[in-house]
Amino acid sequence: MTFLTRRGLLAALSLSALALPALAQTASWPAKPIRIVVAYPAGGVSDAIARLLAEKMAGPLGQPVLVENKAGASGTIGMDAVAKAAPDGYTIGFSAISPLVLSPHFGKSPFDPFKDIAPVASVMYSPVLLLATSASKAKDFNDLLATARSQPGAIRWSTSGPASLGHIMLEQLQAGAKAPLFTHIPYKGGGQQITDALGGQFELLSVNAGPTLMQHVKSGKLRALAVGAPNRLAALPNVPTLAELGHPAANLTSVFGIFAPAGVPQPVMERLNAEINKALALPEVRSRLTGTDNVPTGGSAADFARQIAAESANNARIIKAAGIKAD
Repeated sequence: MTFLTRRGLLAALSLSALALPALAQTASWPAKPIRIVVAYPAGGVSDAIARLLAEKMAGPLGQPVLVENKAGASGTIGMDAVAKAAPDGYTIGFSAISPLVLSPHFGKSPFDPFKDIAPVASVMYSPVLLLATSASKAKDFNDLLATARSQPGAIRWSTSGPASLGHIMLEQLQAGAKAPLFTHIPYKGGGQQITDALGGQFELLSVNAGPTLMQHVKSGKLRALAVGAPNRLAALPNVPTLAELGHPAANLTSVFGIFAPAGVPQPVMERLNAEINKALALPEVRSRLTGTDNVPTGGSAADFARQIAAESANNARIIKAAGIKAD
């Protein structure tokens, strides 16, 4: 045996010795409670769904699954906590994909969305409703668009803030028309936006679907003109999607999922993905999601990662073309 061969053998044995504890750790995972960092405040729909998933995953995993809320900066604070956690599968996050596909394009992200975060599984999408207030006389979406084209800037469109998904939707419609049609009214969050919408302070708003909002639609205080979603909503069967109306690029939804720090062992990632998909297949979970006007998704980690990459690239083009600036 030559010196080089002996040295190679010793190196291989050393690497094997280092790998054995990691393999043993993976085989025994989970050996302690798992933490889900929810990137939004307690009490909301996102928090409720995350807690339901935690409850349904705990039994099969054989360990408690605890929920910790870390809200702020449109989900970025919570996702930063996930990005900086140990990559051992004991800390995962629940968030919309916006901290990965929107915030980084404005230099607002303290982590690299593609190097520090690993998508585990898509959980749901939240449709985006385009609603008219009492200040608008539009009969339907096409009527609204005709007015916007004849009176550019006369229609005030409110969103939850600059560079929000609703703002991207607005810019996509204007890009399709090749003209500035609307006056953007940005808010800081959705609470005051809804209050002002009910008071007719502007003509149009884009906002995620939800039980309280749907009550205002059903009562006639707000009128649904279109929805950003792959299909029409069961709760609003007569409201077309923006894709049906000829605006597929503006047909956007808020996608939510489970994420992990980059570097979690592949067997652990696969187990997490499998348990999330099993939980999403349960009738109780699907019923809770559809009852809050959200649509369950699921699927592989690879498909989720491709969806995130595609949306990030698309947003980058829109933001650059429209010259969108965040606060």
